[in-house]
Amino acid sequence: MPNTAVAALPLSQQVVARAPQALVVIDPLADRLVSANEAACRLLGGVAGELVERPFSHFLGASLPLWVCFTDEALTRSTAWSDDLVILDLKRQPRHVEVQARVLDAGLLLTLVDRQKAEQRRARAELHRQHRRGQVGWERVEQVFERIERQNQLILGAAGEGIYGLDAEGRTTFVNPAAERILGWSSEDMVGHGAHQLFHHTQADGSHFPVQQCPIHASFSDGQVHRVDDEVFWHKNGEAIPVEYTSTPIFEMGRLVGAVVLFRDIRERKRAEQQLRDALAEVESLKRRLELENQYLQEEIKAELNHREIVGESAAVAHLVRQIALVAPTDANVLISGESGTGKELIARAIHAGGTRGDRPLIRVNCAAIPRDLFESEFFGHAKGAFTGAVSDRPGRFELADGGTLFLDEVGEIPLELQSKLLRVLQDQQFERVGENRTREVDVRVIAATNRELREMVAAGAFREDLYFRLNVFPIVSVPLRERTEDVPLLARHFLVRACQKFNKPGVRLPPAQLEVLKRYPWPGNIRELENVIERQVIVAQGQRLVFDDLLATEAAAVPVTHDGEGGGGSRPSEEEEAETSLLTEPELLRRQRVSAEAALRACAGKVSGQGGAAELLELRPTTLRSRLKAWRIDPRDYRTS
Repeated sequence: MPNTAVAALPLSQQVVARAPQALVVIDPLADRLVSANEAACRLLGGVAGELVERPFSHFLGASLPLWVCFTDEALTRSTAWSDDLVILDLKRQPRHVEVQARVLDAGLLLTLVDRQKAEQRRARAELHRQHRRGQVGWERVEQVFERIERQNQLILGAAGEGIYGLDAEGRTTFVNPAAERILGWSSEDMVGHGAHQLFHHTQADGSHFPVQQCPIHASFSDGQVHRVDDEVFWHKNGEAIPVEYTSTPIFEMGRLVGAVVLFRDIRERKRAEQQLRDALAEVESLKRRLELENQYLQEEIKAELNHREIVGESAAVAHLVRQIALVAPTDANVLISGESGTGKELIARAIHAGGTRGDRPLIRVNCAAIPRDLFESEFFGHAKGAFTGAVSDRPGRFELADGGTLFLDEVGEIPLELQSKLLRVLQDQQFERVGENRTREVDVRVIAATNRELREMVAAGAFREDLYFRLNVFPIVSVPLRERTEDVPLLARHFLVRACQKFNKPGVRLPPAQLEVLKRYPWPGNIRELENVIERQVIVAQGQRLVFDDLLATEAAAVPVTHDGEGGGGSRPSEEEEAETSLLTEPELLRRQRVSAEAALRACAGKVSGQGGAAELLELRPTTLRSRLKAWRIDPRDYRTS
């Protein structure tokens, strides 16, 4: 309470306000500090206005249970006394006090006596008495202080934390054994010398630590307690010791005379924290890897993977196997070209499995199935919020393939604007996710496949020449099935075994005569078409033998309506026309089929599927017509201007 305010009070209240004892009035039921005199304000470290705004329990801390018992006693007996309570001032510093309570109409009147100061007064009074009593008294006083000193030394020696004192000049005044053990400096080394220059002179990173910036020395100027959680003290042998410490100023008669520092060696805690961080990082890494591999496996399950074995004994297959054996152990990029259905993905998997990356994933990307605006995100991933719908971070296919192989199927479908970014990844093995500035590094081998003529696309400006050369380090051509018909029987038997297992129809066999029928067919859909035909015949077979005469005859002629809905176009021919058609040779039938397809493309301006398309005109499924056009190397776009 300011002096002017005190002077305005009645005399009786002035006496209370200026009383040497700390007096406070408490409303225990409302947990409210009603008033406090000047001595109480000094004890609690604030002015009356600050103190009465706070609940009285704010000043009790761990003594709250004792306070409840104390107030019950006071309210019951009208008076109470205790020396067990600890009061916290506004700076949360503990004050051990003796408390005497008396019940008033306004609440409880508490008289608070600082036990430390009370003991000092008693000691001084005892000194005066001993002085009056003579030398014998002085000897007894010395014994008292010696006993106190021994107790203090026992406490300092038993403490596990390092403790040392400093005077106002920063010189060490005392050191406990724990500090000597932690720092390696003896008491003789430290006492009387500047502690900062001895073991606190340098930051953890090796930079100079000016004494003016030291929180410990700041206690000498601001009189505040300073706590630091992570700094280093330097051992006598030069080792940096991570510590946390508290620097508390020491006052004597209101004058700042030094500080006491309590510090703790936190090396074990640091090691434990680092081990925990490493373990969490490893768990996170394993979790991420499992998530990526699970995503990859889910995609693989949906992709209906081809059989890993390359079946065939023809010269073309033997040459292909030699090429795979040459390039598989290397990390060279491979470009596989060939018609659809010739097993380009099977070749890529054989290259991957035969190399050093065989134990890492082979990630397949069907470039023809990715929308143009999602190419970059699919390849490189995206950060959360990079675009509408990016609700979380997502790794791209390059990250999934890190350490393994990335198979780019239908690479000719990659948009021209993305090809430069793909080229950079192939050259530098670096990329950024969409919406992220962080550059990521990967170790990826690339195998590409296409059924288009990339050289012609380069000449037309639809494919980057530098990307083509980067992909075409080791070219492999996947030979169409019609150019290795000697492999048809092996492939047919292979697919027959798989189909019988798949559809649970054991014992179905393929007669030699039917193998010859299969060998005569041109297979515009290549191996994929052969597999589909075998599976279809296994499904519809009524006995133990497969028959392909009728099916392949209608497929080759493509004139009358077939069992699966395909036909040669126009109205149903007459019996004479059917007889004439049956006498045509196979080359003539195929020639007519091609002429008919070209005529349909001209009539439809190059449109293959949909209403008014060539497939509808020929009564063929669009996939069948596209397969035949690829086999004949006919591009529907050439007919758009017709």
